[in-house]
Amino acid sequence: MKGVEAYIIKYEGREFDSTQTKMKDKKMASLEDRGEGFEKKFAHDAELQFKSEARRNKLLGEWAAAEMGHADAAAYAKEVIAADFEEAGDEDVFRKIRGDFDAKNVTISDDDIRSKMRELLAIAVEQIQSA
Repeated sequence: MKGVEAYIIKYEGREFDSTQTKMKDKKMASLEDRGEGFEKKFAHDAELQFKSEARRNKLLGEWAAAEMGHADAAAYAKEVIAADFEEAGDEDVFRKIRGDFDAKNVTISDDDIRSKMRELLAIAVEQIQSA
C-alpha cells in the first residue's frame, strides 16, 4: 500500500494486519453512527407521538365540550389533556369523555367516541408535522 504504513502483529500464533484493524474500526464507527441515528429517530418519534396525542386530546376536548354544550371549551379541553396523565394509553381519556357524556345525558356511543379519537389523532399528526 502506497503512503500507508502497514504492519503485521503476531499474537498467540495469529497474524493481524494493521489495515484490517483500521477497517474494523471504521465498521464499528459506522455501526455506532447507525445506532445513534436509530436513537435520535426513536426520540423524535416519541416526541411526535406525545405532541400528537396532546393535540388530539385538545381537539377531542373541544369536540366533546361542543357536544355537551359546555360554556368554556378551552377549560374542558385542558381537563381532557390532564386526564391523559392518569395512566398509559387512551383509556383514561376515553373514560373521562364517556363519564362526562353520561353525566350530561349525551347519547354518543362508545364506538363513535373511539372513532372520533382516531379521526382527531390523524388530524393532530398532520397539524404537528406541518408546523
